[in-house]
Amino acid sequence: MERSAALQSLKDHLNKPQHTIVIGPRQIGKTTVVKQLAEYLKQNNEYVYFLTFEDPVILDAINNHAENIFNYTLLPNDVPENKRLYLIIDEVQYAKDPSNFLKLLYDKYSPKLKIIATGSSAFYIDKSFKDSLAGRKKVFEFFPLAFDEFLHFKGKDNLIPELEEMIKRAAYQGLQNIQINGLFDEYLVYGGYPAVVLADTEEEKQDMLKELVNSYMKKDALEAGIKEELKFFQLVRLLADQTGNLVNHHELGNTLKMASSTVENYIYLMQKSFIIKLISPFYGNIRKELTKMPKVFFLDNGLRNCLLNNFSKINERADKGELLENYIYNRLQNLHGGDKLHFWRTADGNEVDFIVEERLNIGKAYEVKYNDVQYKPSKYKKFLEAYPTFTLSCISKEISKSDNIEAIRF
Repeated sequence: MERSAALQSLKDHLNKPQHTIVIGPRQIGKTTVVKQLAEYLKQNNEYVYFLTFEDPVILDAINNHAENIFNYTLLPNDVPENKRLYLIIDEVQYAKDPSNFLKLLYDKYSPKLKIIATGSSAFYIDKSFKDSLAGRKKVFEFFPLAFDEFLHFKGKDNLIPELEEMIKRAAYQGLQNIQINGLFDEYLVYGGYPAVVLADTEEEKQDMLKELVNSYMKKDALEAGIKEELKFFQLVRLLADQTGNLVNHHELGNTLKMASSTVENYIYLMQKSFIIKLISPFYGNIRKELTKMPKVFFLDNGLRNCLLNNFSKINERADKGELLENYIYNRLQNLHGGDKLHFWRTADGNEVDFIVEERLNIGKAYEVKYNDVQYKPSKYKKFLEAYPTFTLSCISKEISKSDNIEAIRF
């Protein structure tokens, strides 16, 4: 299976001198995509090598000196004058000092050498990369499958044009609407990890999600040096139970009998290992917009549901509104990027779920309700009065009014 948009984004960066750094959760398909990129380069008669730093022999060699990487490849200067040497390195974070490794090779061999590197745990590389690799890299973040990619992995490519038409025209019903909505229900519960999507039965999907939690999340925790693994997992489960709500380090610390600084550190690690994302409040000019606490969302509904051990069908769930809001968060992130995404909340309880600031004090606001009957426009009067340059829309799964947005069409 091919993630065509992800693969194309990497192809488009091949002619740039900067390193291509691919990050994202474990088991999301990063290695598969860069192997497909390697195959594409080979078909175009390029000089390309695929190496993994999970190989202890290679890892030991490059930890002794970065240029030992060429013990396994051609030298850049031995490549013909009109060609470049492409090195695809999987799991670059295992290097003792990945940023210095990449910096040395860039400074000495660019543009004859082009490195495409993957990394699962961004907390290894985040802070050091920003300084030592400034201007020398472009980071591509890969996330769980979007819903159209989910359809492709399910072998339902015939439904993708139907979905695109549904998004384009609110009045369009099509002949496959019921089937698409049934698959959307599955996506809301089991999420977009490729192996989970490809699993045939619900039992297999649940087992794979449990493996992600019990093996790969534990691996991230271990490699991050977390000493209280049990507390870490209790915290992530608490966050799963309050998806879309404010994160109060002090309250969480009291609940788990942990220092709030430890809670803050664990949450940072969860973000850097691509379990959760935090969004910050939108600040304008109203003095009552006092809350500084962020809201928490999960990058994948299936992982979130696994942490809660709840795989009930969407219509039977008490938390179906939270699942829909989490989906809309991820959809907005895909459409606009995380930096433009906020929420609005005042000290006296007025709130709007999502704010997308497209330009300074201009943008779109969205309130998410599972059923749009729950949406009361009068509740948002204060926001609209304070921000007349923002439009406000309601996104719902169950629609009764034509001026609201059906979630699957968003």
